[in-house]
Amino acid sequence: MKIHHIAMWTFHLEELRDFYIRYFNGTSNEKYINDGKGFASYFISFESGPDLELMSRTDVQNIAIEENRLGLPHLAFAFDSREAVLTLTEQLRADGHTIASEPRTSGDGYFESVILDPDGNRIECVCKII
Repeated sequence: MKIHHIAMWTFHLEELRDFYIRYFNGTSNEKYINDGKGFASYFISFESGPDLELMSRTDVQNIAIEENRLGLPHLAFAFDSREAVLTLTEQLRADGHTIASEPRTSGDGYFESVILDPDGNRIECVCKII
């Protein structure tokens, strides 16, 4: 088995689509719309791994995202080098995005930073240290 996709609700469908395309080299399908359900979505594909489905529906509630809650606390994107993590982190900072955790070496052998996407989802930028 392998994970096919991960889905997230958003009120900012186009903004999130553009974010993952711009900063994480994603590619998007055409927008799917189901007017009867008030639903719209995009699938964002990456070089490898599962797709990300961004979804919007008129009846989704706006509940604050918290770091320590049940469910999926973050997404992690793998980078080839520490320099790549640093470069993207600084680009995101310069573009006004929130850096939730500054670049650091973790205790389990990764160099990582954590940024927030436009909806406040935690995104880890990680590189395995050899």
